[in-house]
Amino acid sequence: MAVPSRPPEKGKIAGIDFGTVRIGVAICDAERIMAFPYEIYRRRNEKLDLQYFQELVKNERIVHFVLGLPLHCNGDVSDKARQAIEFGNKLAEATGVSIDYVDERFTSREAESRLRDGNLKAKQRKAKLDAVAAQIILSTYLERGCVGTTEFLALDGEENPESGDARP
Repeated sequence: MAVPSRPPEKGKIAGIDFGTVRIGVAICDAERIMAFPYEIYRRRNEKLDLQYFQELVKNERIVHFVLGLPLHCNGDVSDKARQAIEFGNKLAEATGVSIDYVDERFTSREAESRLRDGNLKAKQRKAKLDAVAAQIILSTYLERGCVGTTEFLALDGEENPESGDARP
């Protein structure tokens, strides 16, 4: 499994809501105060997907990635989380940018709720959902002081029943 790494002291971080069809992307400002939805990338093939992120790193001066892991409700690593970790390994290798992970359970539900509160129509919400989920992943990471976890603890700070650890 990929070993999470701390981000450099300064610079923009990109949050990623991993999907097999679409990848939501969010970016924070260089001071790491605010996270903003950036876009939804529609996946093509591995080569083109990695080229997209290489260009993103270059054009937006990204110094670190934080990738959401879709864990099971009980905290177990899901098949999709394993795919996300595999993608994260390839992403870090292709871009030369360090990466960290955050448990993303319920981020899509929270993103949907935020978009509903904005009185957007269903089609408009769907068009923005993955990027807003990425924003939530990145915002959570920033609020934690740019600390991910190898224990894959819940976003809400609950203890992981298997490890007994609480998230910072």
